[in-house]
Amino acid sequence: MSTVTKASASTVAVTTPSGREIRIERVFNAPRERVWRAFTDPELVKQWWGRGNTLVVERMEVRRGGHWRFVEHSPDGVHGFEGRYREVTPPERIVQTFEWDGMPGYVAVETAVFEDLGDGRTRVVSTSLFHTTEERDGMLKSGMEGGLSQSYAALDRLLETLR
Repeated sequence: MSTVTKASASTVAVTTPSGREIRIERVFNAPRERVWRAFTDPELVKQWWGRGNTLVVERMEVRRGGHWRFVEHSPDGVHGFEGRYREVTPPERIVQTFEWDGMPGYVAVETAVFEDLGDGRTRVVSTSLFHTTEERDGMLKSGMEGGLSQSYAALDRLLETLR
């Protein structure tokens, strides 16, 4: 079990608080409503999610029971991701399932909490819960941390342009 470090803007803190969890914390230099919009508007999501590569948002029904599916087209191939929204509480919280085509049948439950820091910045804390430690470790070994850092850098650039 690792300890949690506070994330600052441009730093992604990835920890494993339990044998089945990955916790990701990141601070964005933008108000919570703007960050929420970037996470829930398909036109904005395709500009940052997937490391800045071409992203096709095949489906994004941001409501309880809604389905989402993104397909990333990168230099190393095509990668599909999908899930279902379990909870959507604007602008505070999203709970969804997450499945990567590269690990079919391994479904995680992701909870993202959007915290207004009161100074124009927003902390996003995402926790992914896997069925087993092996599944969690498989995701960690997939390169997800590097991909996430690249996606969040693309999100930073997008947030600078939104008003």
